[in-house]
Amino acid sequence: MKRFAIPALIGDLAAVVVFAALGRETHEHGLDPAGVLLTAAPFLAGTLIGWLLSRAWRRPLAAWPIGVVIWLCAVVFGLLLRGAAGGGLALPFQIVTLITLCVFLVGWRLVAALVTKLRRVGAVP
Repeated sequence: MKRFAIPALIGDLAAVVVFAALGRETHEHGLDPAGVLLTAAPFLAGTLIGWLLSRAWRRPLAAWPIGVVIWLCAVVFGLLLRGAAGGGLALPFQIVTLITLCVFLVGWRLVAALVTKLRRVGAVP
């Protein structure tokens, strides 16, 4: 599993950037790269904190507990950093952040686990 650490980290960071891009596009703030990265930055930092706290490089594809720790750190630290930087923290934004990052950061791990299991039983070529 350790061989998947770098791709999993890149996948998590990319998922957070997609989250930020979708939010900016939904609210018509544009998709300029600097703006997307600025929006994503606190959540990227939270994701990296989650990687460190969970030692995700040991089992990067595990939804539990690795994916859950990364998700919760991305949300909690991301919102704290966003608020500290003067960004909006409306309750609907917090709820959307919680749900979307769960789907993005835990969801892909669940899909990977399913594919791995199906390959083991021979259902997926």
